[in-house]
Amino acid sequence: MLLEQTAHLSWGLAGMRRSLLLPDRPGGLQQSFLEPQHTRAVSVRQAQLAPVGMEGLEKERLVSKTHSSPAASTLPHPAMDRPLRPGSATGIAYDPLMLKHQCICGNSTTHPEHAGRIQSIWSRLQETGLLNKCERIQGRKASLEEIQLVHSEHHSLLYGTNPLDGQKLDPRTLLGDSSQKFFSSLPCGGLGVDSDTIWNELHSSGAARMAVGCVIELASRVASGELKNGFAVVRPPGHHAEESTAMGFCFFNSVAITAKYLRDQLNISKILIVDLDVHHGNGTQQAFYADPNILYISLHRYDEGNFFPGSGAPNEVGTGLGEGYNINIAWTGGLDPPMGDIEYLEAFRTVVKPVATEFDPDMVLVSAGFDALEGHAPPLGGYKVTAKCFGHLTKQLMTLADGHVVLALEGGHDLTAICDASEACVNALLGNELEPLAEDVLHQTPNMNAVISLQKIIEIQSKYWKSVRMVAMPRGCALAGAQLQEETETVSALASLTVDVEQPFAQEDNRTAGEPMEEEPAL
Repeated sequence: MLLEQTAHLSWGLAGMRRSLLLPDRPGGLQQSFLEPQHTRAVSVRQAQLAPVGMEGLEKERLVSKTHSSPAASTLPHPAMDRPLRPGSATGIAYDPLMLKHQCICGNSTTHPEHAGRIQSIWSRLQETGLLNKCERIQGRKASLEEIQLVHSEHHSLLYGTNPLDGQKLDPRTLLGDSSQKFFSSLPCGGLGVDSDTIWNELHSSGAARMAVGCVIELASRVASGELKNGFAVVRPPGHHAEESTAMGFCFFNSVAITAKYLRDQLNISKILIVDLDVHHGNGTQQAFYADPNILYISLHRYDEGNFFPGSGAPNEVGTGLGEGYNINIAWTGGLDPPMGDIEYLEAFRTVVKPVATEFDPDMVLVSAGFDALEGHAPPLGGYKVTAKCFGHLTKQLMTLADGHVVLALEGGHDLTAICDASEACVNALLGNELEPLAEDVLHQTPNMNAVISLQKIIEIQSKYWKSVRMVAMPRGCALAGAQLQEETETVSALASLTVDVEQPFAQEDNRTAGEPMEEEPAL
């Protein structure tokens, strides 16, 4: 079912790269695409562009990811800060090279995944003084070998080489399995893999590889104990990128590549990936769907498959040895009402924290998409989670893996919202006191759509995780009341512990730590 759904959602990756001689005049590249008489002789990597209007592109995909965007940022270029003393510090990974991944049309209103996103976050961390309390990690471009930990050779060469390097490669390698794939000219005059995912022939490959390298470098230092945690301020995002498919602004899956790097190169045995982006991380799910050593938990708007990318159903739990290690907290019910703080906190209380604690990871990677924040229009999210809630969710994850937590920026396009969330998350990573959640939030009950969604997920995942079975969600119970009930039950359990240890166990549980339970037969 998953393979069929993935195939349906690929929407025809625009494939074969072309080596282009770019005109010096502004707009020349656009004109060379639109005027056949100006076509130039180039290498075999070229294919004829098929002009595709926005309407035509929409028909190819299940749903569209974007229709609106924030205004462009004109913030000054961020200055470099002097690194702090190495040790148990919070690391920040960033490199201005990633600013160059821009559509040649120069219109960031048309393209919400623009350079102003990371530029604004970087400036906010400077202005608040948080950057001075962190250790700056110099970014690097990921190698093609590192990228191929997740992606095919064809995919890594297609999107990981610039025109000059590409001319040195065997054309058959770049063509891959199909010579019919091509980039498309967009209505704005630029190039794109699809209507969302723009491509800049000179700079996109370098920016995409830099994003991966920043996350790898930061996570490696946290895993080695040089840093205690960190935040990678990177773009383009990655969690939609599949083995051989770029989509949804994403070319290389930075978090997935980093997870495999940590496991294969640094012998980190168990890794938890928590995906907070409002869109399901179809690429990350695909990468680890049969892997029992990497637990993937995604909280996303699903709406019965009617929200981009359409994957991430609750019953997509993994396969083979990986069954039970893929958890989709798939919100349904649309925006009536939208999900907010109480719903996300309840998901953490009933599913994320219990399962993560039982899994007992050695490292936590967070796909820190901020598009569930209030301020994003319905096509880009429509939820009402607050920035300070993201800080508290980060703080909860820091109780795992001895605090070895790395956040990597994914989606989020409202500049004020993503800056507020980044500030809250970095404060959490630094161990600073967080702005408390509103008292009324703690006494709210999750909306009925959230209750129904969580009950379904608990029913499915209780087959694999004992902790989920133990944390039943009281219907209509406010968060504060549920937490109080859990504390009371914990005290009662501890009081009876001395009695229990004297009783022989009926059956010994021989599962290794973090291994899902097999489904028990019905009585």
